[in-house]
Amino acid sequence: MTLSRLIRQTVLMGAGVLLGAGGAQAQEADWSHYGGDAGGSRYSPAVEITADTVGDLELVWDYSTGDMEARPEAVAKSASEGTPILANGRLTYCTPFNEIIALDPGTGAELWRYDPGIATDYEPANQYLCRGVVHWEDPQAEAGAACAARIFLGTADSRVISVDAATGQPCAQFGEAGQVKINPGMDLWWPGEFQITSPPVTVGDVVVVGSAIGDNARADAPKGAVRAFDIRTGAPRWEFDAVARGAAEQPGNWRAEDAARTGHANVWAPMSVDHERGLVILPTSSPSPDFYGGARPGDNRYANSVVALEGETGKVRWHFQTVHHDVWDYDLPAQPSLVTINKGDGPRDVVVQVAKTGFVFVLDRDTGEPVFPVDEVPVPQDGAPGEVLSPTQPMPQKPPALVPHSISPDDAWGLTFWDRGACRDMIAQYRNDGLFTPPSEQGTLMFPFSGGGANWGGMAFNPQTQLMYVNTSRALHVVKLIPRDEFAAAKEAEPNKEISAQAGTRYGMKRDLLLSPISLPCNKPPFGVLHAIDLSTGEIAWESTLGTVRDLAPVPIPWELGTPNFGGPLVTAGGLVFIGAAMDDYLRAFDAKTGEELWKGRLPGGGQATPMTYEWQGRQYVVISAGGHSRSTTTLNDRVVAFALP
Repeated sequence: MTLSRLIRQTVLMGAGVLLGAGGAQAQEADWSHYGGDAGGSRYSPAVEITADTVGDLELVWDYSTGDMEARPEAVAKSASEGTPILANGRLTYCTPFNEIIALDPGTGAELWRYDPGIATDYEPANQYLCRGVVHWEDPQAEAGAACAARIFLGTADSRVISVDAATGQPCAQFGEAGQVKINPGMDLWWPGEFQITSPPVTVGDVVVVGSAIGDNARADAPKGAVRAFDIRTGAPRWEFDAVARGAAEQPGNWRAEDAARTGHANVWAPMSVDHERGLVILPTSSPSPDFYGGARPGDNRYANSVVALEGETGKVRWHFQTVHHDVWDYDLPAQPSLVTINKGDGPRDVVVQVAKTGFVFVLDRDTGEPVFPVDEVPVPQDGAPGEVLSPTQPMPQKPPALVPHSISPDDAWGLTFWDRGACRDMIAQYRNDGLFTPPSEQGTLMFPFSGGGANWGGMAFNPQTQLMYVNTSRALHVVKLIPRDEFAAAKEAEPNKEISAQAGTRYGMKRDLLLSPISLPCNKPPFGVLHAIDLSTGEIAWESTLGTVRDLAPVPIPWELGTPNFGGPLVTAGGLVFIGAAMDDYLRAFDAKTGEELWKGRLPGGGQATPMTYEWQGRQYVVISAGGHSRSTTTLNDRVVAFALP
């Protein structure tokens, strides 16, 4: 350790003690779970890097998986969304191709590598991607025994894998030779229709996994069951199917015959665990298909919901639905964060769920009841023939919506009079009655688009300041319903557009971004925003533009426009928010109090992953996967990089 770093660390340690409740005791900080902790707070007590020192950050190691050379065609169908964890002295993460790699936290040197050998000659519905792994230590195992500590992973070909955390060797007693193959319950239309993209979780003696399923292909799609397996043997323990459970427990919201032919309502985003209460908290998605629900009338309870399950049994403890009868693909995209807030009447354990709509739902962790009032607000009706819409939708009074919910032709934006006029004309030609306008044959504007608002990156929360941080996007989708007898011709006419069958219903669908002639969003900037919200009051503390179009625009544009973004933030006791996410190749640091952008580090590829931070041998590191995102036009690569102070 250099003398200057030793002095700085000594000062910061003293500052942590003096700050008391508003600061943090200096301590060795790890990152033991995908979301920092089992509840996904994305908070670190690390204090070496501060607003005063962050400008000195430099790249200290850079690890390449070799995928750019070994399988470039597959990289072109991938997204690098993984967040490493630090547990038992190893930095462990998964590549988009489900290889598990353990690195030295201080040097980035490879310690071991496990390859499950997934095929890469097909097109997964949700790209090749892997957001993370989970670490578990067996309290019954002898110290040093094989698989006394394990890493669990879900794969693109629907396996749950268990390997020794120290060596990467498969845990032979789990399933067959260290893996359990999930049966989706029906024949798949193509190999990539069903996959696992987010990390498993562990609770008690079970490991729990969700699934990602191809959207809009068919109504009778695979069920989105959440599955639990014995953590040592891999034997099945329980399943939770939001559709079937809704039919059984909510008469009037599902008819049994509708539930039998409906799929999805899966959990593709990360889950959270409250170990003290023994709960697994799920963010469920919409039933199949996304944009026409005539074959599934009712609220479709347990879909589009935060659901708390007893970890050992899978029994529902409580649930809260955020969208009734979803026909907008406004599923819950992010890990529910388990935090403790204080509104002035003492500490209260809550679940904070961010949503694509830009709403933030704050729910009591024991009951699921809203902590801030939620109103049932009348919404647009007159859906497509055969559609039965919910007359109201739940909208929280606090925090306020983080994104606009309406746009008019006069709100059209462009860099020039010409492209602004083109956007104005396009906005005017579609159905556009604000949030929850139903899809139509005319074409319906969706604002926010189905990428958010918030997305899978979720939020970060500082328990000392009560501030939460979340990034959102602002863009428009046009969704058009295509009558069944016109679908084949529409598909043939535009083979490169997203046009899906929604087989088993009256309509296919087309979804497209509403972009100007120079390929920028038609709505006003900023297109990406980082928000800070005080959860003790429900008020917005600050908002900052996130991202530049440096890596998107054909010519340099001097304005700070922000960009749509994928990936999440982390917050530290050192007073910083770190985030990649934007459609440029940077990792950024913002002042957690003010929202001022203090630093940005150039990345070798797109940073569409959530960063993590930890202390190792007295030094704080910030690490991010910088492999890009093939559907977001960011730079593709195969790298994981670490920044630290000199």
